[in-house]
Formats: sequence, structure tokens, C-alpha cells
Amino acid sequence: MAGSNNPRPRVACEVSAERVVAARAGAGAQSLEAVSAQNLAAGTVTPGLQNANIGARDALVTALRDSLAPVAGRSRDITLVIPDASTRILLLDFDTLPDEPEDADSVVRFRLKKSLPFDVDASAVSFDRYAADEGVRAVVAVTPRSVLEEYEAVVREAGYNPGAVLPSMIAALGVVDGARPTMVIKVELGTTTFAIVDQNQLLLYRSLENGGTVVTGDSLVDDVNTSLVYFEDRYGISVDRVLVTGVQSAQALQTAFGSSNIQVEDLISSSLAGAGAGTVARPALAGVAGALVS
Repeated sequence: MAGSNNPRPRVACEVSAERVVAARAGAGAQSLEAVSAQNLAAGTVTPGLQNANIGARDALVTALRDSLAPVAGRSRDITLVIPDASTRILLLDFDTLPDEPEDADSVVRFRLKKSLPFDVDASAVSFDRYAADEGVRAVVAVTPRSVLEEYEAVVREAGYNPGAVLPSMIAALGVVDGARPTMVIKVELGTTTFAIVDQNQLLLYRSLENGGTVVTGDSLVDDVNTSLVYFEDRYGISVDRVLVTGVQSAQALQTAFGSSNIQVEDLISSSLAGAGAGTVARPALAGVAGALVS
């Protein structure tokens, strides 16, 4: 997404279909020092790739101001976290990629045109690359520019500068120890997203529509097993930890694993949330915590 070479802001704000959450990192960026949230009425934000996302602009601007004012202080630079449904994340493999960023961008965009149902030339594209077994892998984030500009514009109207923009799951991965094989499951209204990391690399990313229904450990079992089997077949690596957020009755998922050595844990621990989280539910903190806490 968008970004700069400046040090990352100490304030982050996530906009979702359900709420706005703003947070400030504590000393040493080990926990959240202050958090403020405002619930949104249905239809205020409807995340997606091909239609306008913001249905009630004035209400969203007000929620942004009311959430950010208690935590931002004099700071006007923030990291903005947007819904997963507003961005496509793809893992693309190449034999090689040019060293020059502009040349690499052209190669990535050409590849994207074959796989996306919207205009890549009218989209914001960012990517990270790393060496793979056979060439180069790129983790690519694509957001229609009209959608990205919607979110950035309301933040600016609220009086703040979105210096960096991250999709919610990508932000949330910031709190994950990616050195060991780990699955992360993040549920938000309308979307359930799965990611698997290992050796500090994103190796699997999968986003599914959930129809806005409650997602429980029981309802996730089949999708989790499908992702795990695919991952283990492709990489020959077994996942032994599953981190969840936004999942109701996650213990049912642990039970489904039976005698296996997979451990299901909350993505956002109480220590990570910090005393500043107050009454804001921990699942709502995943995006801002990942954007701020190291």
C-alpha cells in the first residue's frame, strides 16, 4: 500500500464495517498505551473492490475524529488500516524480477492483469519480494485507486495524514512471530482471512466471504484443514500453532485437532493489548496492534 521512508507513526487507526479503532503505541512499542473506538451504523462502510466503500461519509469522519482525538495528541500522522475485503493479496512466483522498482512494478502489473477482475492500471499496487526455491516470490497488495482514495480522503477530512495504508490481515501479522510455522485466522464482518507464515515469510494467504454471520471454531474446521493440507503438501512443513482473532468458541477448533500437537491461541494477548485497551474487545485491536507493536 502507500508508505514513506519516515519512522512509522506511533498512532494507528483501523476502519472496518463495524467500527473505527484508534490506538497509540506505548513506550518501547511493546503494548498499546491508549485505545479509543467508535461503533459504526450498518452501511456506513461496505468493504469491497468494485464499488464505493463509504456510504455515510459524514458519520465516518465524525467517528474518525472521535476515535483519534483521545489517542493522537498533537500527532497528525497515522498508519491507516483498511478492511481485507478492500484489497486483494496475491503471492506470485517469478523466475526473476528487475532490480529497478519501476521495472519490477511493470512486470508485476502485467502479471496481475491476467488474474484480477478490475483495472490494474487504475489500482494502487505494492509488493515485497524475497528469494524462493525457484526464483523470486512477491507478496502483492492491490487496491483500486478509487477505493484507496475514499479511505485516505475521509482521514484527511478528519484532520489526519494517512502516511501508510495497510490491509487488516497484513497489519495484524506484525504481532506474529513468523520464525515458526504459524497459521493466523482473522475474522471481520463479511470476511474470514487465513495466512500461514514461516521463516518470516508469508507462504499462504486465503480470504473467504463469511456472509456477515458469526464464525465459530466449529464452522472453521473444514476450511482450516483444507489450508493446512495444501500447505503441508506444498512445503512439507507442519503447522503447530494457530492464532485466532474474531472467532467465537475458538476452543472448538482446538478440540477438532484432537491429539495433534497443534495449539490454538488468541492472536492478541492481554499483555499485548495493554492497560490502554480499556473496554475495547481484543479482536478489534488486531489491526492497530500489528501496525504499532513490535
